Amino acid sequence: MSEFEGLVAAVTGGASGIGKAVATLLADRGAQVAALDLKPGDDGIRCDVSSDDEVRSAIDAVVERFGRLDILVNNAGIGAQGDVTANDDDEWHRVFDVNVVGMVRLARAALPHLKNSPSAAIVNTCSIAAWAGLPNRALYSASKGAVLSLTLAMATDHLPDRIRVNCVCPGTADTPWVGRLLDAADDPAAERAALAARQPMGRLVTADEVANAVVYLASPLSASTTGTALAVDGGMYGLRPRGPVHHD
Repeated sequence: MSEFEGLVAAVTGGASGIGKAVATLLADRGAQVAALDLKPGDDGIRCDVSSDDEVRSAIDAVVERFGRLDILVNNAGIGAQGDVTANDDDEWHRVFDVNVVGMVRLARAALPHLKNSPSAAIVNTCSIAAWAGLPNRALYSASKGAVLSLTLAMATDHLPDRIRVNCVCPGTADTPWVGRLLDAADDPAAERAALAARQPMGRLVTADEVANAVVYLASPLSASTTGTALAVDGGMYGLRPRGPVHHD
């Protein structure tokens, strides 16, 4: 019997990329899963994380459908490019509203239900950008730095509620979102090669690898893990190889 048997999970951004991989793996492990997304597909639930009304309606719909909520995966997010001068105030507010306040909205709506769970967990999708100075990612990095700090603060606040809060910090992942960034580059092949080389293992992270880390943190088997940021980045954050790594 799977450790997720009888548990219900909500995954934002659950219709594509990392979110879809997380939703699929949780379901494979025995959880009942609701995919919350702007474009939810046939079985998902519509949810714009920038709307408090939509978030509350979506969480209500999850609990109405499954009778409970045990796991929240805050995965929805948007990107931004450029240095600190590249985006105007409206774009800074928009990205923070989705990437940071969006997670707050979901957590606020989910907390009353999570407090009733014997195995409550929140997993936030953070980024290597939270703790490594990446070029031309000022706004995105700032939003993910806030996600890292928010994760730690929430983990502390909800110790008495027995709700574990952790985050994953992926490197550059091979997802449709990154694919669109590459397509917009002057030389997509060269840009892909540069992104792969930036990670010590010499390749992009896969959505399934990130999903595996999310599911590990969400699992009741990880009951002593809270306030943790788990890197899934091919060694990018912690390793300093002396030059290009040649794989045998």
